[in-house]
Amino acid sequence: MTDIEIPQPRERTLHYRIFEILPWALSVSMLLLLVVLSLVNVTLAAAFVLIYIFIYLTRAIAVAVRSLHGYAVMRRNQKLDWYRLLQELETGKPSDVPMVRPAWHRNQIAPVEGDNLHLKPSQLLHAIIIATYNESREVLEPTIQSILASSYPMKQVMLIIAYEERGGSRVEEQAKELVALYKDNFSYAVAIRHPKMSGEVLGKGGNITYAGRILQDYLQEQNIDPLHVIVTTLDADNRPDRQYLACLSYAYAVCPDPVRAAFQPVSMYTNNIWDAPAPMRVLATGNSIYNIVLSMRPHAMRNFSSHAQGMASLIETDFWSVRTIVEDGHQFWRSYFRFDGDYMVYPLHVPIYQDAVLADSYRKTLKAQFIQLRRWTYGASDVAYVVDKGFFHKNHVPRFDLIAKVARLTEGHVTWAVAPILTLVGGFIPVLFYPHNFTANLLPTIVSRIQTFALLGGLVTIFLCLKTLPPKPERYRRHRTLFMIIQWVYLPVVTIVYNSFAAIYSQTRLAFGRYIDTFDVTDKAVVSTRRQKGAAKNV
Repeated sequence: MTDIEIPQPRERTLHYRIFEILPWALSVSMLLLLVVLSLVNVTLAAAFVLIYIFIYLTRAIAVAVRSLHGYAVMRRNQKLDWYRLLQELETGKPSDVPMVRPAWHRNQIAPVEGDNLHLKPSQLLHAIIIATYNESREVLEPTIQSILASSYPMKQVMLIIAYEERGGSRVEEQAKELVALYKDNFSYAVAIRHPKMSGEVLGKGGNITYAGRILQDYLQEQNIDPLHVIVTTLDADNRPDRQYLACLSYAYAVCPDPVRAAFQPVSMYTNNIWDAPAPMRVLATGNSIYNIVLSMRPHAMRNFSSHAQGMASLIETDFWSVRTIVEDGHQFWRSYFRFDGDYMVYPLHVPIYQDAVLADSYRKTLKAQFIQLRRWTYGASDVAYVVDKGFFHKNHVPRFDLIAKVARLTEGHVTWAVAPILTLVGGFIPVLFYPHNFTANLLPTIVSRIQTFALLGGLVTIFLCLKTLPPKPERYRRHRTLFMIIQWVYLPVVTIVYNSFAAIYSQTRLAFGRYIDTFDVTDKAVVSTRRQKGAAKNV
């Protein structure tokens, strides 16, 4: 396939528009179906609700099990001495240093496996692109410092601060000052200004793509093979775990085909979790646990937020899309069609720590959270793209795999919109129409019992919430920890208001052709001993 770009709005065909409408149509239909069934036959309505609730219960149990397993795997990976494992991979034999060596590593350094490496770890270079719009130095500098704290030699790391021209002179001066301050710590460091360009949506995709192309020119000048370069994209607040670079190097070196692969760490929204309001803490923790669960489902992995992809692979896809505000998840589909379905996202079971939503006032924080979820749920726009490229353009993508992925993608976005509403209030709809019907009156009781059982999975969430908390800042008293448990009373409200309503909003905009063509920057604040206002930042 030669064209993997999203068509401009004026270029979208009838079938493209139909599949842009599809997620909204399915979501609205599922919500209306309960009302229609309640009017037609209360037994059918009750059966519909119970079937959906049982599906929800099954998924809740699966999520609880996978989250515990995923957390255990992540903790084990954080404790491994990845850099020494890399050194042993380089030499093809174990060292004399006593250390934990997993079975998969012992197999890799065996003579048969070791000879299959495409390149040695010492041949790798990391390029880290930090995208920034108008973040303060308080937000951006700790990200650079977290990279420097990695258990990995910085002589193999290049730093690129990609800043927006529209951010103004302050952002430009800040980017150049940080590069000047830290450049001696890296093999190469540069600040790249992204100018406003026609045909691009205002967003991160255009920024990091522009920086990627400048990096490509630099590699050509230096005669550096793009196959030896791994590119990680970070938002301004993304702080990689100290084991991230070494773990990524290992995965890239042993990958069967690193060109047709991407690598996804676990996004954990815990940087400022103690400072965020309770509703935002609930959402941030839920998203962190969801990402842990995804890391245990490789078949469902997608590029998300901070991710890594080889430079050779990025050149093949012409970097990221400049026409969508969800360039991260969309990058999976660009790569999927560029490589005719022979593309995989490998999970890295180490975290990258990110910020929970926090603006400089409670009201602004509530609004900022909705803006963030609105942007994430706009990933429903990929449904039409995947159907169009997969079924209306010539390609060699395996049909069964394509159909399965389209179904999973569509179902995921519809569930995002309707699941909280159906599971939390669906059992009470039939009784509104039949207040004296036995079945209608019994349904809320049955649903409540099932939901109570499902809440056992919530205990796992609370457990992982407490386990993943960073140390409590000294400015907070001991009772703040108690609030981290009490906060979960917000779960039903925030799930409906932020997940369901944000998804329905995005799908409605998409269905009626009111495309979101600007990457709305999410306001956040930095909190210190004395609360200080921070700058807005990309998330």
